[in-house]
Amino acid sequence: MIKTLQRVGNSSALVIDKTTMKFMEIDQDTPLSVTLDGRKLIVEPLTEQMRKSLVRDSMRKTGKKYARVFRKLAE
Repeated sequence: MIKTLQRVGNSSALVIDKTTMKFMEIDQDTPLSVTLDGRKLIVEPLTEQMRKSLVRDSMRKTGKKYARVFRKLAE
């Protein structure tokens, strides 16, 4: 499958056709993980474990950044 990028504002987009989306079992609302492996672009749906990990990391960062605020709110 050969694809070309399409201009979207100041960025470029890779359009995923309906057949490929069906094969990948994703839709327009599916969160996707995009990673690089050398010069390869890897696009895959987030697994439940990946989602939970992202939420945990986000909560940990928020807790550290706003620890003082949370303590004051708890008083």
